[in-house]
Formats: sequence, structure tokens, C-alpha cells
Amino acid sequence: MTIRFDGRVAIVTGAGNGLGRAHALGLASRGAKVVVNDFGGARDGTGGSLTPAEAVVEEIRKAGGEAMADGADVSNYEQVKAMVAKATEKWGSVDLLCANAGILRDKSFAKMETSDFAKVLDVHLTGTFYCCKAVWDGMRARNYGRIVVTTSSSGLYGNFGQANYGAAKTGMIGLMNVLAEEGRKTDIRVNMISPTAATRMTEELLPPQALALMRPEAITPAVLFMLSENAPTRTIMGAGAGSFAVIKILETEGINLPPSEWTPDAVAAHFAEIGDMSTAKALEGAFQQTQKYVAQAAAKAGVKL
Repeated sequence: MTIRFDGRVAIVTGAGNGLGRAHALGLASRGAKVVVNDFGGARDGTGGSLTPAEAVVEEIRKAGGEAMADGADVSNYEQVKAMVAKATEKWGSVDLLCANAGILRDKSFAKMETSDFAKVLDVHLTGTFYCCKAVWDGMRARNYGRIVVTTSSSGLYGNFGQANYGAAKTGMIGLMNVLAEEGRKTDIRVNMISPTAATRMTEELLPPQALALMRPEAITPAVLFMLSENAPTRTIMGAGAGSFAVIKILETEGINLPPSEWTPDAVAAHFAEIGDMSTAKALEGAFQQTQKYVAQAAAKAGVKL
């Protein structure tokens, strides 16, 4: 089966360079009409120019595809709405969204300014919300939508000096989980990519021989799969250097303690059993956790539910 996007309209944010550029070119090469969005700022979010987005549009057009450039700042909801309206007016819909735009303002937590924390959350987390919100009603009306948002191992697993970036990227997991549930009845599928690649954001962190293996184009196959018609939903994929993985948040089975043992001492005494990862599984929704705990308590108390 060949995945194609003929007749589909895609928005890719942060598409003037790096990962976003690779995703935009990949979508266009498989038939999508692409809005190449890029604010055109520096890595820390300052400045701004439409030139990077226009250069990618020119690449797409020279290859026979259709694209338009847009310089919306994803942290400005009015600009994001205008971008979606422009694409819808020109091409009739927005079917696919890849929320990729981001900035870095790395500092250790002790030295981090509150403004740098707020700005990174504003671009990554709030900006992703704005993009999803702006396309949501149209996707619901057409009973079709595919959204991929971008997380990071810095949030999933932790990375020194990135409290702002890690918090923003992990916050997106909650957004994805909820949107995937709310989008099911109208065939809106929402997934997440955790990429590692040689980009402006990583070029100073890795040696040249590692960067050579980590081309942005190695991430795009996972993104395009999760934007395709037969995509899963509520899935986190890791990708880098040609490797692909699925990432899950797991919870151990745990144990139920009687009221007489509702003490921190009892939790400490039983912690090895509580934390036994051999029993861990991924839960499919918030209420599933509640049901599990209630069932354990009822079994312990001899109560039939």
C-alpha cells in the first residue's frame, strides 16, 4: 500500500527549516497541498522573516507541488486563525496539521527567568493548542482530520537546562490524549512524534559523525504515517536516525492497602511491590485508573460491585 495525500490540505508549522521543512516536502511529494508556516525567527523566538517559508514553497513548486507560505506566529491565535482561513478559502479545507514550531531558551532552573519559561510554553504548548483549535471545527464538520503534535525526550525523560521546554513538551501529551478521545466520533485522529534529529536546536549538542546519521528526513516517515488515512490515534512514536519506536506511559498493577495501613510507613514498606514493573500496562483513559483502584478496594473489602 502506498500512502498518498492527493486532495488533502496540510498545515505544517515551523516548516522553514529542519524537521518542519522535511515534513512539508514529504507531504507535498505525496500529493498534499501544503501551507508552509514559519515565523522565521531565531532559535530563541526573536526576529522574524517569511524568507525560510518562501524558500520551501519554491522547492515544492519546482517539484510540481502546490504550496503557500505563511508567517503566522503560532503563539498568536488571531494569526493562526487567519492562516487556517486563508488555506480554507484557497483550497476548501484543512485536513492535516503537523504542529512542529518551537523555540529554545535553555538555562538551568536556578538561572531561568520566568519570562523564558512563559515564552517557551507560549510557543510550544499554547501554540499547539491554538493550531489544533483553529482547525478543529472544520475537521469536525467534514468528519475527517489528522493531527500530529511534537513532543520531546527532554520532557518524556528529562534533560538538564530545559525545565521550560520539557514542561511544554510533556503538557502536549495531555492535550493529545484528550483530543484523541474527543475526535474519535468525527474521525479526527491525533498522534504525537518524539523526534531526535540534526536541526538548529541540536547542532551544538552532538558531534559531526552523530549529526550525519540524524537527518530530519529520517523522522518524516513516522509523521506521514500518523497523518495518513489509516493512521492510529493517541499514539506516541519516537523516531531518529532511521529508528522508530512506540512510547507508552505505563502504570503498575499496584496493591490495595486496608485503612489501618494508610500511612507513609506502610507505603514505604510495600514500595517494591507497588512499583513492580512486571505488572505494568498502559491505561486507555483516566476513568480506567479509577475503575482499577475501586475494583481492588472492593475485592479487598469483599464488596460486590
